[in-house]
Amino acid sequence: MNEKQPYSITGEARTGRWLVTCDHARNTVPGWVGGGDLGIDAEDMARHIAYDVGALGLSEALAERLDSPMIASDFSRLVIDPNRGEDDPTLVMKLYDGTIVPANRHADAAEVERRLDRLYRPYHAEYARLAARREDTVICAVHSFTPRLRGRPPRPWDVGILHAPADPRLAYEMIAALEAEGDLCVGDNQPYLGHLEGDSIDRHALAHRRPNVLIELRNDLIATPEQQAAWADRLAPILTCVLAQSGL
Repeated sequence: MNEKQPYSITGEARTGRWLVTCDHARNTVPGWVGGGDLGIDAEDMARHIAYDVGALGLSEALAERLDSPMIASDFSRLVIDPNRGEDDPTLVMKLYDGTIVPANRHADAAEVERRLDRLYRPYHAEYARLAARREDTVICAVHSFTPRLRGRPPRPWDVGILHAPADPRLAYEMIAALEAEGDLCVGDNQPYLGHLEGDSIDRHALAHRRPNVLIELRNDLIATPEQQAAWADRLAPILTCVLAQSGL
């Protein structure tokens, strides 16, 4: 029997320049990893530690409005994180935001390699294929963040734009455009820094000199399909305008 693909692709035939990506789309655990159970409770699997809440629906809606394809992972970031380099120590997390992940506690090099081969590498191979479908591809990575980590103060941002020092061109324009909306708290490389060696943008955008932008939405703002659609309606024209004005 063929193994289920560890990714999904929507709108591959669309003709837009953008490639919308969702690295942390789902909280799926394959049956061959801990029998489909990482050993943590359902409440934790529904939290941001397992996936980016709301990001998949937003990605699908945004890609439709941009007339562009979208790729999403189909495995939990707790199984293996596709937005990390293969040698990153946080590739397979044993502890995340106060939750111990029992199925990862004793994951040795062989187990990590198995997850790389069956999940991570096939996802990135498809990502690379889609990004190369045209010479002028622009990557828009969609993520979400929790309003508050355990034991930490609330995060004030509604939306964050992350960027790497090597190519902040679209990011700076996007930050300015969102701030001009007048009703948003916009994070510049908040709530996270925008670059890790070997992460998805590093591999598929920076290494190929592709324009890119990474959007982080606070997940309580995109919890429902209606909110996701509303944010897609808001972001798509801004992305289109920023790209046109950039001349990239």
